[in-house]
Amino acid sequence: MARVYLDWNATTPLRAEARAAMRAAMDVVGNPSSVHAEGRAAKALVERARGQVAAALGAEGADIVFVGSATEGAALVCAGRGLHCADVEHDAVTSWCAVDLAVDGLGRVAVPDPAVSAVQLANSETGILQDLPQGLAVSDLTQAFGKVPLAFNWLGCAAGLVSAHKLGGPKGVGAVALKQGLDLPAQIKGGGQEMGRRAGTENIIGIAGFGAAAEAAARDLANGVWEEIGQFRNILEKALSALTKDTIFVGKEVARLPNTLCLIAPGWRGETQVMQMDLAGFAISAGSACSSGKVRASRVLRSMGFEDDLAASAVRISIGPGVTEEMVLRFAETWAKHYNKHRARRG
Repeated sequence: MARVYLDWNATTPLRAEARAAMRAAMDVVGNPSSVHAEGRAAKALVERARGQVAAALGAEGADIVFVGSATEGAALVCAGRGLHCADVEHDAVTSWCAVDLAVDGLGRVAVPDPAVSAVQLANSETGILQDLPQGLAVSDLTQAFGKVPLAFNWLGCAAGLVSAHKLGGPKGVGAVALKQGLDLPAQIKGGGQEMGRRAGTENIIGIAGFGAAAEAAARDLANGVWEEIGQFRNILEKALSALTKDTIFVGKEVARLPNTLCLIAPGWRGETQVMQMDLAGFAISAGSACSSGKVRASRVLRSMGFEDDLAASAVRISIGPGVTEEMVLRFAETWAKHYNKHRARRG
């Protein structure tokens, strides 16, 4: 039986629109910084993608700066600014901030001073959505972009981070949306590309794919694709609840991404679950893809008040377009069978 990919928060399959745009960009010879015809053609490709990303992100009028990843973008907007964040943030953000904002048992972050705070819109492990205060310094929009309606211009934050490969674009390209006129020193210095914020010749192939993917993702969102995905997530949650005992569904009481289910199977370590499901033909995760290879309890769950043994027994199932009801129900039956065997062995 064909494998089922249920790790869309880690990365997504490349969209056909992105693939086509990247193939076309491979034939563009010029350097975007060159003034001759070939250079102008390359520049036009980059600017078209910039407009596509801005439109999909609701960031018209903002500065869209292309970078190598959302992680690089976090360095650009967080380094040296004395910002504060909570332990639910991605490592890319916590690496540059004082990690001292409080988190409650439902994953909500207290933000006493938005102007010096970095707060994600959606958590990659739990899917929990934050109610962002106006005036934030930085918001990581990576997981929310393309999955839930949002507009950078409405959020009222000075900087937002996004990544191409989370919505069907290529890996290795991201963008930062900046409130127009925000003065940030470049972390990568050189030729002054990207409005002086990020030096280095632009990755025009990746950028073209990002633009096409962003445009297609916005279309899917408008057409209700993610509402259907949310229904499948709820079907999965209901099935797992009926088939097992003691399973904890993290964030069920609050708003979450429509595609994300974080569950805790007490006593059954997350990495063991991932391996057993992999052998059974399903790709899931024990947390953020950037940290799931490290055998340790999720700091996101620990910050929400879960004890280490529970935080170490969590997995994330994240679905996307193309995943069907039959697939999620088959996963539910397989996962529940293994969990119930594990519980029986433990007595």
